[in-house]
Amino acid sequence: MCDYNFDEPVMRRGSGCVKWDEEPAGDVIPLWVADMDFRAAPAIREALSRRLENGVFGYTHVGEDYYNAVISWFNRRHSWHIQRDWIQYTSGVVPAVSVCVKALTCPGDGVILQTPVYNCFFSSVRNNGCETLENRLVRRDDGSYVIDFDDLEQKAANPKARLLILCNPHNPVGRLWSREELQRVADICRDNGVIVISDEIHNELTYNGNRYTPFGTIDMDNAVICTSPSKSFNTAGLQMANIICNNVEWQKKIDRAININEVCDVNPFGVVALIAAYNDSETWLDQLCNYLWRNYETLRQFFEERLPQLKVTPLEATYLVWVDITPLGIKSSELCQQLQEKARVHVNPGTMYGVDDSLLGNAGEGYIRINIACPRQQLMEGLQRIYNSVSVKR
Repeated sequence: MCDYNFDEPVMRRGSGCVKWDEEPAGDVIPLWVADMDFRAAPAIREALSRRLENGVFGYTHVGEDYYNAVISWFNRRHSWHIQRDWIQYTSGVVPAVSVCVKALTCPGDGVILQTPVYNCFFSSVRNNGCETLENRLVRRDDGSYVIDFDDLEQKAANPKARLLILCNPHNPVGRLWSREELQRVADICRDNGVIVISDEIHNELTYNGNRYTPFGTIDMDNAVICTSPSKSFNTAGLQMANIICNNVEWQKKIDRAININEVCDVNPFGVVALIAAYNDSETWLDQLCNYLWRNYETLRQFFEERLPQLKVTPLEATYLVWVDITPLGIKSSELCQQLQEKARVHVNPGTMYGVDDSLLGNAGEGYIRINIACPRQQLMEGLQRIYNSVSVKR
């Protein structure tokens, strides 16, 4: 039984949100940027309402109730025992990853990225004067992806290699890395003196019996973990994230980078929302994941029945679905432009998640990414529009 109505449409257009208000026309269905078209959990909204009643929104003190909420959540839900002095807060996971790159590299160092991968990793590397070392994921016959460990060993052995930015769970291919896979990553990186920066922002969005393994339970001594409730609880605009690190020298460098980049102050509502999410919204999250899984099954069935030539990548985590469009014989960017202009539906081209000048070609070419975190009726309308546009080309 579901206590929360995820089918209820929420009018977001006109609210200043990127997902809906970036479109100049009012008839585009946005299935692109990674936020959800669901209201946040009731406990979060109630906590924010109480904070709003105070009426003063000055600089925010982050108290012990905040740290206790983080520690308790990861302990009881994931058996990851975080200590209070490992946690450094900041305004988001992208700033967190960027300050870690700044803190732990020098210009010219190599940073390993496992492509196709979240596009902001590329700018985090580039903006800090570092070089991308591409460890391309391997697509199996069933459409799922695995890590090319032989290539990872070669990249990690490169004298330039300083960091690996891990995406756990992985955006955009939807993999939830197993404990065995993470252990092998940890061993390779430790043996070669490569630090792991693990982006775990999608950690709670797991399905079908799959369980998230925090990298910090594998090797906390050679890693920095970046977390946030923002994806799982739809609070990205409140700008709250944590950098979890047990190395005192790295902590000092990260703290310095946070202050250099002026991302040390956080939103008072972000603090309140995290506490309410981690302390009082677990049931809502579990029911959300059940709803998202049914959305995925709906999408998968739609493609199997209506567009069987396009293969849907198996989804273990995130609400972002990776679809192979190579049978259409059209570039990802061209298809996305066609869908936006003619079908009036917005999805992401796969090339956003690859390296344009790679000797192997862009790892995301031939794919699109679809965000399924919306009421099912809205998802079905978007899929029907995709079908109406693509089916003409069959």
